[in-house]
Amino acid sequence: MMDIQKQKTSVALLSVVSNSILVILKLVTGLLTGSVSVLSEAVHSSMDLIASVIAFFAVRISARRPDAEHPFGHGKVEDISALAEALLIVIAAVWIVVEAISKIISPQPLETLDWGIAVMLLSVVANIIVSHLLFKVGKKADSPALIADAWHLRTDVWTSAGVLAGLSIIWVGARLWPEVNLSWIDPVAAMMVAMLILRASITLTIGAIKDLIDTSPPAHELYWLSGYLESWYPTVRSIHRIRTRKSGAARFIDLHIVVDPAMTVSDSHAITEKMTSAVREKLSGADLTVHIEPCDGLCKKSCVSGCMLPADERRRIQQAAAGAVKKGRQTV
Repeated sequence: MMDIQKQKTSVALLSVVSNSILVILKLVTGLLTGSVSVLSEAVHSSMDLIASVIAFFAVRISARRPDAEHPFGHGKVEDISALAEALLIVIAAVWIVVEAISKIISPQPLETLDWGIAVMLLSVVANIIVSHLLFKVGKKADSPALIADAWHLRTDVWTSAGVLAGLSIIWVGARLWPEVNLSWIDPVAAMMVAMLILRASITLTIGAIKDLIDTSPPAHELYWLSGYLESWYPTVRSIHRIRTRKSGAARFIDLHIVVDPAMTVSDSHAITEKMTSAVREKLSGADLTVHIEPCDGLCKKSCVSGCMLPADERRRIQQAAAGAVKKGRQTV
């Protein structure tokens, strides 16, 4: 069975090839028909092509192992890729708006609409298939770059469908009501394309920025992690200072656990090994760092905040610790 990295590389390459073909077809068809909506789709697909190329290289670079200069790996490359793709969408939308306005001011008749309709239909079908594959592998691998690329193409599906509908209405109108000028529908459809593109860019930008500034993993993952760690009671008496961050598909989790002070180093190490193994199995790509502390009764605020001991048991340990300290002072 193909491993996840090969799947990521394969679907990223498929996106590059698909977008390359669509860019050529849309550009040629847009020039032949004079349709600003088709040309806008050519520009949109050009941005998709650039985005897919970025995603392709981001996926390859992020797979590199940690090194001396990048001890936490190269996962951030995927987050940077997702942000770059979002910015490309904004550029595409602005260009489309400018061209659509100029066409509304100076309308031009459209020609060979059959080709435009055929190419838009092909674009819709191709992007549905490729975006589905990108989403499937991107979610499986938790790859920001592939998911961003999938959103690019999913947006292209809706925009191409809008252009297809506009061209179809003009084509039908020219045959049923030849005296009615419906060419204004073309730039209006292009404006709608731009609005959809901008909406997608906002979603992508927010997601990319969250990962770049080390936002915590999704809530459902934190919920599972909290429940799993609490299952270690009473072997583990307190779990606190839990810190998590996400870098590409990787997660970094840092936490402190408090155990019986009489526990051996070997036994406490075994706990961390079991925790690490379970977390990595559940959260693919997770890197868990566990700090072990003795339950010595000198309860800090951070320790108390995550203490799982009953209140009376905690007071007993604190009193015993205080008594030991007092006895030691008397001895001195």
